[in-house]
Amino acid sequence: MKKWIVIPLIVVVVIFGLLVKIYFSSVQPVKAAEKKAVSLAKEKVQFSEVDDFHIYNGIETVNVIEGKNKKGDKIIVWIPDKSKKVYIRKAKDGITREEAIQKLMQEKQPKKIISVRLGMEKNIPLWEIYYRSENNLINYYYVHFETGEWLKKIENL
Repeated sequence: MKKWIVIPLIVVVVIFGLLVKIYFSSVQPVKAAEKKAVSLAKEKVQFSEVDDFHIYNGIETVNVIEGKNKKGDKIIVWIPDKSKKVYIRKAKDGITREEAIQKLMQEKQPKKIISVRLGMEKNIPLWEIYYRSENNLINYYYVHFETGEWLKKIENL
């Protein structure tokens, strides 16, 4: 009777252990990219804190870091993978996430906004808005970070 309890318990523990290992293995490349990007950015700007890091995959891969400098100003850093050039802007010098969404709402009627994130294409900082339309199709809307102007749309995927 004990075997019927112990064997399934061991199987559950082994499966749980494998899932944890798979998770940490899949997160490790992102953590390594973050560490490398932050060290590159620290050569140009002194962070007091890093609030967010993500990888933007557009025309090319760009690492995006959001944080605060030692003066307490919110800053955004873009580092394209190929050039490793560091682009730094103060958040107040561009439009906010909410302003980018408002730009979309002026032109389109999204059913659901899936994500809004910073990115860069052709050395132009931008907001990428990923949303679903009324007919449940996938759409992308790109807004220039500094001017708030529409850059491009990818619709009805």
